[in-house]
Amino acid sequence: MVEALPLRTEAVSKAFRKPGRRGGEGPKVVQALHEVSLEVARGQIYGLLGANGSGKSTLVRIIATLLLPDSGQATVFGRDVTRDAAIVRRLVNRVSVEAAFFKKLSPVENLLYTARLYGLGARQAVARAREIVAGLGFPMDRVNEPMENLSRGQQQKVAIARGLITAPMLLLLDEPTTGLDPRSKREVQTFVRAIRDEQDAAVLFTTHDMAEADALCDRVAIMDEGRIVAEGSSAKLKRRARSADLPDPSLEDVFMALTGHAIEDGPDQDE
Repeated sequence: MVEALPLRTEAVSKAFRKPGRRGGEGPKVVQALHEVSLEVARGQIYGLLGANGSGKSTLVRIIATLLLPDSGQATVFGRDVTRDAAIVRRLVNRVSVEAAFFKKLSPVENLLYTARLYGLGARQAVARAREIVAGLGFPMDRVNEPMENLSRGQQQKVAIARGLITAPMLLLLDEPTTGLDPRSKREVQTFVRAIRDEQDAAVLFTTHDMAEADALCDRVAIMDEGRIVAEGSSAKLKRRARSADLPDPSLEDVFMALTGHAIEDGPDQDE
């Protein structure tokens, strides 16, 4: 029997209704996703590359069962994210830049709380928590300090550790390295590769960092205004953009050629 793919989306669309301004325009409908289709296999890091407002986070929230699609279908290991939401939640973990914590508790206590929710024993959970934060380059002399005393980058590492502590089958990393310094970014990327290799996990990784997508992802989908405009390995996308004037294009060159703008100049809309 053929195993279902960790993630498949078929023509997923989503629109948001934004309220109008007093004395001005009426309500406005913003189309965040336009029939987005993709597939992520086991052992694969699949990158969604796009500007803020391109729809990346909206798609991740739908897969994580936090939003309902207007049309289309998303499945996780064959389970529909709408009909089988409770099962899907046990198969995925999501890490995002807006992660929330118990600020008075320490990193270890926050991670232990999450692990216990998923049924891990206390001793196993503490050992696993320390192993992960150490692998992410977190300063071990601060693992027992309250979260509110930590820097933005250190808190983000704890958020990533929380997403990894239960060994998810599908890991949704939504701009996980935002706010991290270059060294911390490399540590996170190295750890994500290790999770992929050791657990044969599937990873959906959103970013607007061209170099990060190029270095980390096995396949990349370029998103612009809610649509996937190109998909494939970085090498394949670069070959597509090669020309006499641009014999050795970068991923940024590919993005600009396909969208007509730099990634910093993306659409100004909600994700």
